[in-house]
Amino acid sequence: MSLILAVLMAGTPQTVAAPSDPVEIVDAAAQERGEKGEVLVLGTSHLSSLPDDFDRTRFDPLLNRLAEWQPEAVAIENLGGAQCDFLRAYAHAYTDTADTYCPDPVPARDALAMTAPQADREIGEILADAMAERPPAQRRRLAVLFLAIGEPDSALVQWLRLPASERHAEGALTAELAAMLEQRETRLNESSLIGAHLAARLGHERVYPVDDHTGDIAAHPIVPEVYGREMRAIWDNEAAAEGRAAHERLQEAVVDETLSVIDWYRQMNSDRMAELAMRGDFGAAAASKSPGNTGRKYLAYWETRNLRMIANLRVVVGGGKRVLAIVGASHVPHYERYLRMLSDVTAVEAEVVLD
Repeated sequence: MSLILAVLMAGTPQTVAAPSDPVEIVDAAAQERGEKGEVLVLGTSHLSSLPDDFDRTRFDPLLNRLAEWQPEAVAIENLGGAQCDFLRAYAHAYTDTADTYCPDPVPARDALAMTAPQADREIGEILADAMAERPPAQRRRLAVLFLAIGEPDSALVQWLRLPASERHAEGALTAELAAMLEQRETRLNESSLIGAHLAARLGHERVYPVDDHTGDIAAHPIVPEVYGREMRAIWDNEAAAEGRAAHERLQEAVVDETLSVIDWYRQMNSDRMAELAMRGDFGAAAASKSPGNTGRKYLAYWETRNLRMIANLRVVVGGGKRVLAIVGASHVPHYERYLRMLSDVTAVEAEVVLD
């Protein structure tokens, strides 16, 4: 190289190689700024499978651990009310989906003489005035409003934040609606028993439903007989059998009290259980070459559902909240993968609170 060329090159700005993925620029900028939003994903069994007489107080140590992490919001695996209204309106494409997954908001809407958008607007207006303590009448009003928009577990948060002596029917909170909230208070369901109870304990005003079934049509068209037969064949494998046996063994142990609730959750959130779910269920579906293309349809539904759930969860995180996401354990690997795609969110392992 000549001396003149060397001098010219020294005075020329050197181009920094562009990343292979331009979004890495955003990732790096958020990382450098720091204090990203956090999502702790807690995989769970669906607690409705426990016996009715299961001692609810055995969940208290788990709630204590979760409360110590101090989430600013709690996300649950429920459908939001607006989506339920959509599913009802498009029942021709989503047969029985609303009936299966959505609560009935009509009694609360009738009690208020309001539509869902009107109730949602009033909730926003009330909660815009942040208050550590609210008058009991206002909390009862909020409970009915949340029922009217199809969010019964947020209604339960309001109910639980009332003093016990104020948990009664009054005004738009009819005896029927109050009885429903009383029943929900102790029901064996992770969204209520863990999500709503924890949110109320932490002084939150609501929980956030993030489930999604609008993507169910990704599996269409379905011939039920073919789909059922081919899915049974897909699930007939060693990993699936091992996973089912492990699930049954763990549940039997927690029921007979040879396993604590925290240890149960530790096992549900273990790498081994995640691996068995991926191999026995979604991996088997991905590998399937069934004539009806059922495996790929099933995987399309599952990936679409989880992507939309993560999009809903990203809304909850917003500008940087710390969020606890309670979800069926089989969702956890996809949750964690998709969360890693986000520039300004950090996925927190459940072992942070369970170990």
